[in-house]
Amino acid sequence: MDGITIKQALRQAQHTLYGNAGAQIDSELLLASALGCTRTHLYTWPEQVLTTSQQSYFDSLLDRRVMGEPIAYVIGEREFWTLTLRVNRHVLIPRPETELLVEMALSILPAQGQRVADLGTGSGAIALALASERPGWEIYASDLSADALRVASDNALSNKLGNVFFAQGSWCEALPAGPLHMIISNPPYIDPHDSHLSQGDLRFEPRSALSAEESGIADIRTIITQAPTHLSPGGWLLLEHGYEQATAVRALLVSRGFQDVRTLQDLNDLDRVSLGQMPS
Repeated sequence: MDGITIKQALRQAQHTLYGNAGAQIDSELLLASALGCTRTHLYTWPEQVLTTSQQSYFDSLLDRRVMGEPIAYVIGEREFWTLTLRVNRHVLIPRPETELLVEMALSILPAQGQRVADLGTGSGAIALALASERPGWEIYASDLSADALRVASDNALSNKLGNVFFAQGSWCEALPAGPLHMIISNPPYIDPHDSHLSQGDLRFEPRSALSAEESGIADIRTIITQAPTHLSPGGWLLLEHGYEQATAVRALLVSRGFQDVRTLQDLNDLDRVSLGQMPS
């Protein structure tokens, strides 16, 4: 592959990835990452010749993708909301359906003076998306994993968001003193015995951030149990969950005294987020 052009490199990569969903986009993302340029640059300068080091790096990225590693981990970043976030194997890859949590939080609370917590923040996707839209909020982001918090903190710095405060701990145990207006979480909710955990991108993501005991409900139950003591009167709890778990999650919310309990559907019309409000 000595002295190949951008156009040739893309063609060869697409051939190598043939059969992979999104082979063309993956090829572009990998080559842009190897060259440190935009995807637009690839089509503006198709005859640019890759250096030996660029070729070698591109080949290494391509090999990782061929082995099935998620494209986000290979290039080290993923777009979420309006942000570019660093990701690695210590954090889940942010997914479009999780933006529903962000949309709901923004629609429910006033634009100023709110204290909000994101539990199990991972890459910081939810907390940082909210911070980017609501500079007048205080946002607390917690995670049990120190490695995940390092990723989230780096993302806050790279996106120049200073109104997010990070803490290590399990669920509500890491929250600061004083009432919160909202708690949000995308906790683990996959059954540990679900065969999907050994397929596709899930094979590479941290298992502790994906699956929970009690058929995936255990961590959701813990959060719902702990949240009322940290929420102000009228405060909200928003939870992402599996599409078959909505009934169980709503029942747990009602059992802890939440009102206005309901479930929202994602872009695929699947039950994805349930929420409830503490009595005023």
